[in-house]
Amino acid sequence: MKTAASLTLLAIATFALAACGPSRPRGPSDTVIARALKTAPGAAQPSAIVKTEIAFARAAREEGQWTAHGNFAAPGAVIHGRSGPVAAEALFASLSDPAEPVQWGPRAVVMSCDGALAISQGRFRNPQGLVGNYVTVWERQADGTYLWVYDVAGPDVPQPPPRPQFEDGDIVVTAIDAVEGLVATCPRPGSPVPPPPSASPLAERPGDVRQSPDSTLRWRFEHRGTDAKYVVAEYHYEGAWVTAIEESLASTPEG
Repeated sequence: MKTAASLTLLAIATFALAACGPSRPRGPSDTVIARALKTAPGAAQPSAIVKTEIAFARAAREEGQWTAHGNFAAPGAVIHGRSGPVAAEALFASLSDPAEPVQWGPRAVVMSCDGALAISQGRFRNPQGLVGNYVTVWERQADGTYLWVYDVAGPDVPQPPPRPQFEDGDIVVTAIDAVEGLVATCPRPGSPVPPPPSASPLAERPGDVRQSPDSTLRWRFEHRGTDAKYVVAEYHYEGAWVTAIEESLASTPEG
């Protein structure tokens, strides 16, 4: 991942202290988020996506997992499951909210120069303890908020070893979670953004490529084999196309 373009969102880095065992993931306060948004330059603010992700995960805990997914989905949103992409609205209408939702949090956000399109990549844990990666594509709406249009997730294969057990009285300090923000370089007025090179993963299937209105962020997905899910995204940075996200994800038992 291109680190020179990173806007590391230290204002929203968090850590937790627990008396025994790992603590429940917690997000920063609304005051901290508001401060980060206020001081971020330009229209493209990765912190806005992090704020949305935190609100999304909180809604899943408080309102129900599939209810929250539906409320944060844009019209026509697609969720990429075991058998391929399906319409989110129809899928969620057929599902009941589980007693305990999946927990998740972003680790990186890549955003077009104009801020109209963003893609988040992060980690999830389901109630059974299965962990893995997810990718969510966000589009800015007319009111300035972001709703997701594509969502995919898959477990680590193999799964990492279980965390060590702690005894009462142990002080456990979790890692500081810093979200990496990648923002595309704005094109000069009147200068078109050059297409990706022929070796680009996006060039393999140009008809499936989707892009931001300013053409500085492009992505595509495909279903491979019986249940493999692939997604790739590139952003234009200082005259070159850089692969920001490329994931090949397996399926969970649920999808």
